[in-house]
Amino acid sequence: MSNIFVNRSNNKNIAYLFFQNKKITCAVGKNGIGIKKKEGDLITPKGTFKVVNVFYRSDKLNKIKSGIPVFEIKRKYRWCTDPRNHNYNSLIVGKTNCTYENLYRDDDIYDLVVVLNYNLRKKKYKGSAIFIHCKSKENKFTEGCIGIEKEQLKQIIRKLTPLTRLIIS
Repeated sequence: MSNIFVNRSNNKNIAYLFFQNKKITCAVGKNGIGIKKKEGDLITPKGTFKVVNVFYRSDKLNKIKSGIPVFEIKRKYRWCTDPRNHNYNSLIVGKTNCTYENLYRDDDIYDLVVVLNYNLRKKKYKGSAIFIHCKSKENKFTEGCIGIEKEQLKQIIRKLTPLTRLIIS
């Protein structure tokens, strides 16, 4: 079993991802890695998490293969980030009356997304939409996710299994 490790660097917005003898520079939350206290705190949460599934843009990438479930991102796919909504921290399809992250974006950040089991029990205000996704070309940090180069993320996704854990410290 290959786990993914993410360790801090001397720069609070930059971390190092270690996977199968590779060291990859990645972006983390604007406020660094730490104990996530609330929704929107811009912290990448410390802890050990399962990799749940992968979403990808089929209009931008060829079919993605992985040892965990893979789904195409459709135009109406959104991720609920509204702690007051019963769909908090989960995929929603179509119109909604809550705040959300659009998974079908104009930029490339969500061309490839690994969903983690962070707060899937939906503890209100504890944080949502914590993913591993493509690194932004504009921002040097994320809102709490882990951002890495698309090609490196594709290589990692091919080797994920249901036993893979992401360990952030």
